[in-house]
Amino acid sequence: MTDTSLRQRLRAALPVAMKARDKAATAVLRATLAAIDNAEAVAPDELPPAGSLAIEQVPIGAGATEVARRLLTEPDVDRIVRAELAEREAAADEYDRIGRPDRAEQLRGEARALAVHLD
Repeated sequence: MTDTSLRQRLRAALPVAMKARDKAATAVLRATLAAIDNAEAVAPDELPPAGSLAIEQVPIGAGATEVARRLLTEPDVDRIVRAELAEREAAADEYDRIGRPDRAEQLRGEARALAVHLD
């Protein structure tokens, strides 16, 4: 196992894939990093209720209403990456079923490009 986190490995692999003009790897790395970033977002139902403060307690100024993002653990990130991988494999199977082997192979290429980063 490596000392760098999965997210760091994915981020480091993105510019390498871009320089190599590897479209499948670039697409899957961007999508997976976006999925990780989205998982850190705070759901609206977790935000403090609007209007719950008296006027003199309302925060003012730049960033005053910012909420800290969720902190994902390494197992959380691993689950997200594995879900992205499984989604592509399932979609590739479906494309094969409907007679689109070209699209199925593209998705399998993305899945392979992602799988190399998993421990």
